[in-house]
Amino acid sequence: MRCLTALLALTLLLTRPAFAEPEADDAKTPRKDDKKEPGDKAKEEKPKEHAGVVTLGGAEVKYLAQTGTVPVLKDDGTPKADVFYVYYAATGADGKRLAAAPGSTRPITFCFNGGPGASAVWLHLGGLGPRRLDFPPEGLTPATVSRLADNPNSILDATDLVFVDPVSTGLSRAAKGEKPEQFFGLDEDIAAVGEFVRLFTTREQRWGSPKYLLGESYGVTRVSGLAAYLQQKHGLFAEGLVLMSGLVNFGTLSSEAGNDLPFILYLPTFTATAHYHKKLPADLLGDVDKAMAESRAFAQGDYALALLKGAALTPDERRRIAEKLARFTGLAPDFCEDQNFRIDPAVFRKALLRKEGRIIGRFDARVIGEDGDRSDFQPAYDPSLSNIFGGFSSAVNAYIRGELGYESDHPYHVLNGGLSWKWTGFENRYVSTEDRLALALKTNPKMRVLVLTGRRDLAVPEDSMRHSLAHLTLPANVRKNITTERYDSGHMMYLLRTDAEKLRADLLRFLK
Repeated sequence: MRCLTALLALTLLLTRPAFAEPEADDAKTPRKDDKKEPGDKAKEEKPKEHAGVVTLGGAEVKYLAQTGTVPVLKDDGTPKADVFYVYYAATGADGKRLAAAPGSTRPITFCFNGGPGASAVWLHLGGLGPRRLDFPPEGLTPATVSRLADNPNSILDATDLVFVDPVSTGLSRAAKGEKPEQFFGLDEDIAAVGEFVRLFTTREQRWGSPKYLLGESYGVTRVSGLAAYLQQKHGLFAEGLVLMSGLVNFGTLSSEAGNDLPFILYLPTFTATAHYHKKLPADLLGDVDKAMAESRAFAQGDYALALLKGAALTPDERRRIAEKLARFTGLAPDFCEDQNFRIDPAVFRKALLRKEGRIIGRFDARVIGEDGDRSDFQPAYDPSLSNIFGGFSSAVNAYIRGELGYESDHPYHVLNGGLSWKWTGFENRYVSTEDRLALALKTNPKMRVLVLTGRRDLAVPEDSMRHSLAHLTLPANVRKNITTERYDSGHMMYLLRTDAEKLRADLLRFLK
């Protein structure tokens, strides 16, 4: 035993590193190699700052752009992700943020795009930030590389802006050792961006500021759930929500067998698209709003009844419905009947201009792309996305590293289509945040909601939101907090210059 004890002592002595330091005399005395507590701000990278100026509404607005990451923390304080953001804060002549002035009531707006898997670059450099892509006024021309210009339609004169990239989009990443998949779900995503909003609000001392949440596309689904989450989890009550080109109930969009609702809701958008491409009868080509109203009346009346009756339709009824559907879509009556009166939006995109060998855009049905393949009715690509994807990608990569001075060797994921999104809790039913939006409004009856839709949006037709809003369980005194605005173009209405100008005016009015 004495030999064994001696051998163990010798082994411990020999295996101790030669550079190990002696034990501290006092257990409270820190050692040089002690690490700081997880989540300690000193370990994080320091945000980059860049001063700029933009002319809005005829007046110069000076601002400070801050670029960096905020950790999403676990309960024990360790980070599980780093969320990338760009924060624009208006400043005074002294260069200090206006929001920091005593008694300031300057708002702050958190902006999210959709996907799932989309970074905030679309709202950031397309719509609301002080810099934007310098694209032609009609927003139709393809661009592979784009330069930036000042954005006269930014809303920075009315609110500070935070553009947020959810985990695995933009430059946001899961922390080392953490699985990105843990963020790929409705509730998981809401919890992560909710933690970002809470911590950012705390660090930047914005708890006393009026706070707005703005979402585009899937960002509408996210923001509708986020408002209720922030209220319940952190007591953070938003002043208002802006819901742009999105939906809160996937049952209004998913046209699986047995769900005819999307066909009814898409029809007015088909009419607006056929109107733009001059495929409607002469009596419908005058006023697009009148044409859409007539189409909507048919969709919610005879058309809805015909879909409900199915095979019980008589031959005369079938022919009458086919002719009416052709009238409002620009398609042939026989084609409409061959499709069993259920026109899928992808089929419509290829069928409308098929004789010309063209396809139309999904995000913006004004955009035309070359096709030439008449063998089927499934478009091979979306010209309204391919036209702008390269321009946005080149611009954001150049802008972040160049003008804003934020250096990262990670690829900037403009669109990350590789996310394996989960719909936990929504098995065998359609994903919906209608109830959460209604709850947020009822528990925060001072919160206002602005809903923005595009006439020619074939990704999310405007009647999807119209339907959901009409079915929210709200009392009349709260329902009046919801207002709507419509635009001539599509999903990203800010790409059309006249729409961008209207968007600025509508948002300024809402914020005031």
